[in-house]
Formats: sequence, structure tokens, C-alpha cells
Amino acid sequence: MTTEVSTTTITAALPGVSGKYAPGSRLRRYMLTYSLANLGINLIWGGVLAILIPLHVQGIEFAQYFTGADASVNLQALTALQAQVTAGEVSPSSEQARLLGLLGDYEAAKANGLALVSSVGVLLTMLVQPVVGMLSDRTRSRLGRRAPFIVGGVVGGGILLIALSFAPSLALVVLLLSLLQLSVNIAQGPLTATVADRVPEERLATVSAVTGLVSYVGSIVGSVAAGTLFAALGLAAYYPFVVLLVLLPIIFVLASRDRSSKTLEVSPLRTRDLFKSYGYALRSRDFRWAWIAKVVLFIGVGVSSVYSIYMLQAYVQPTLSASEAAQTAPLLGLVALPGTLVGMAVVGRWSDRSGRRKPFVIVASLIMAVSFLVPFFWPSVTALFVQSAIMGVGLGAFLVVDQALFIDVLPDPNSAGRDLGMAALGQNLGSALGPLLAGTVVALSSGFYGYVWPVAFVVALLAAVAIIPIKGVR
Repeated sequence: MTTEVSTTTITAALPGVSGKYAPGSRLRRYMLTYSLANLGINLIWGGVLAILIPLHVQGIEFAQYFTGADASVNLQALTALQAQVTAGEVSPSSEQARLLGLLGDYEAAKANGLALVSSVGVLLTMLVQPVVGMLSDRTRSRLGRRAPFIVGGVVGGGILLIALSFAPSLALVVLLLSLLQLSVNIAQGPLTATVADRVPEERLATVSAVTGLVSYVGSIVGSVAAGTLFAALGLAAYYPFVVLLVLLPIIFVLASRDRSSKTLEVSPLRTRDLFKSYGYALRSRDFRWAWIAKVVLFIGVGVSSVYSIYMLQAYVQPTLSASEAAQTAPLLGLVALPGTLVGMAVVGRWSDRSGRRKPFVIVASLIMAVSFLVPFFWPSVTALFVQSAIMGVGLGAFLVVDQALFIDVLPDPNSAGRDLGMAALGQNLGSALGPLLAGTVVALSSGFYGYVWPVAFVVALLAAVAIIPIKGVR
């Protein structure tokens, strides 16, 4: 097997380290199977995190606040009444005032609950991910450095996803979802590192564009499928995602086999090396600024996106029912798809040909920032679709160039797993802090969701500014 691989790749610099693929069938097979593996993982992020978890949390909180005869209350009608009262059009009866008080408490509770659920697992993951990256850099195995983490992570994630479907309380949802995110990220970090391991530099942005597109489409398909499956199966909608999460990454490992790493030369692992893995890459000025920009941008994305389903039920006018929101929320991602396709296809190749990264990341951040203002000034379902379409262009450009930017500023290409794990930690940190910030904004405004939009706008502007100090990459 070693001879076969070596004749179709550029010779590896070190024993036991993956070689770069030359253009040809092996690179195409790698791109296909890597894209499928990312599809399996992003179905989870799009379907489970964006749709099923908010509905799961909402059901738990509803049972806490609306009990007995109140359990039959029509939330859509009650929310419409709240809008009329706020506008001064009607005066509520004492019974209506009581229900409106419950509604405010319920909206604040589910917003805080979802913020907690969305953040704890990411915080746990971000502490472990750089260590996983470093360990995968040093792993000796017949299937290469990354495969044991990919397989172990998705199998563990599948088991946890099944358990999550039975969670009856917010505390148990937090625990199981945190472990699920940890397990899946144990797979995703080393999977991403295979790009730096095996793809030639001149193909980085192109490969990132193709696989990034598949990942994004996977998130959309996952959300659409989750909305449909939830209406038919309830929380049993988790189960189809288990199959794809486990199956597709394992196909990648088997079909695009890596070079054996049994001959890998590594120094003895010391405890202080584990702690150094959290900050080594941040000693590089360019890497540090790219990391800060990524953290800040994903705070903005987290602030704007965590309450999509709740926005449709409690912010826009007219409001939607829970089932209507579950069907509509995935369509927001679908509307963003054309712009995302254009952003990825055009910007990826443009960036490769021009050899420039910074201008594309800055403009992408600014486009996303502008999109966040649309629903603030125009609180309607249509405005959410317009916002999603505009953001799709910026997100598509960002996804394809940001990965190439981080690979360009790696302090040590031979430790790509460790340092790209740190880059992923930046995204996870932003994704964790964003919902917490959004939950704080909603709580301070007594359950009103509208103020998350200007907050997201300011944060995305700061992300664009943070790219400017990078000097080593144009």
C-alpha cells in the first residue's frame, strides 16, 4: 500500500506523514469522499442544532410554564395579542394579562435555555480541540494520523445522538448535546487537517470551495429534513441523522486511505506540551489576528442565528405557529444558497488566481454585517429571507477564503492538526459566546428578540477590522 500511495503523491517530507496529492484521480476521489464526510457532519449541525434542539428546548420550557388548563393555550394567538397590546390597540383582561405574563417569562426562559444549550457544549469542545489536533499530529496507526479520531468521534457521536432523543429535561439536553458536540468535533478537527496534509497549496482555495459548498448544502438539507421529519416523527427525527453521521466519514477513511503513520517520528509527549497546544499558534502575529477575526465574526453569526425559529414565532409580524416555523426556518438557508454558491465559486478561484486573501475576508464580513440590519428595520418573514440571501453571499466568500487564509499563516505546517484545531477553537468560541450574548440581550429586553440584530451588526464590523493588521498574507 505504501508504494501505491507514494507514486501518486508528492513525496512526504517526513516518515509517516501524508504526501500531497498530485492532480488526478486520487485527488478527485479525496475531494469527493472528504465532501461526503463533511456532509454527514454538517447534516448534524444544520438539522439537529438549528432545528431539532430549539424545538426540543421549546417543548421542555412550554411544559414548565403552561400547565393544567393553560397547556391548551394558542401561543400564536397569544403572541398576536401581545403585539396589539404593545401597539396600544387593545387593553387585556385580567386573564389575558396573566397569560401574557406567562408568555413573557416563557420566551425569556426558552431564549436563555437555548443559549445555554448552544454554548456549553461549544465551550467544552474548544478546550479539547487543540489537544485533539496535537494528538492527531503525533498518532501512529496503520490508517494514518487522522483516521482513529475520525472513526471514534463519529461512532461516539451516533450513540450520544440516540440518547439525546430521550432527554426529558434541559439539564440532560445540555449534558448529552455537549458530549455530542465534543465527540463530533473530535472527528471534524482531524478531518479538516487532512486538507493541509494532502492538498497542494495551489488547490487549497478550490478544494475549500467545493467541500465548503457541500458542507453548507448539508446544513441546509439537514435543516429542511429535520423540519419535515419533526412534523412526522417528533423527537424520533434524530435517528436518520445517526446513520449518515457514522456512515459517510467512515466511507472517507476507507476510500481515501491515508499513508500509514507507524513510522512517524515524534518526541516524547510532555504535559506542558498539552498546555502549549492552546497557545503556540497564537504566538504568530498573523495567525493571532486571523483567529481574533474568526472569533468575533462567529460571535456575530451566533447572535443573529441562534433564535431563527423563535424569531418566526415571536418577532416577525404576523407570527407563525411552531409547526409553521419548523417548516419555514430551513427555507431561510435555502434562500441563501444561490448567493453562497456564487460567493464560493467566484471568490475561491479569484483568491487563488490573485494570491490575495485579506480583501475577500474583509468584504465578506462587511456584507454579513449589512445583512443584519434588514430585519431590525423591517420585522417580517420577508425581511428574514432578504437578510438570509444577502448573508449567503458574504458567508460563501468567507467560508472558502478563511480556511485558505489560516493554512497560509500556519506557524508550522508539520503541526497543521494542532494549529488548525486552534483555528476551529476560534470558530467554536465565537459560536459559544454569540448565543450567550444574544440570550443576555433578549433577557434584558424582557423577551424581545429585535435588539440582537444591531448587536450582530456591530460585532461583524469589528471582525472586518481585525483582518487589517495581518501582514504576511495579502
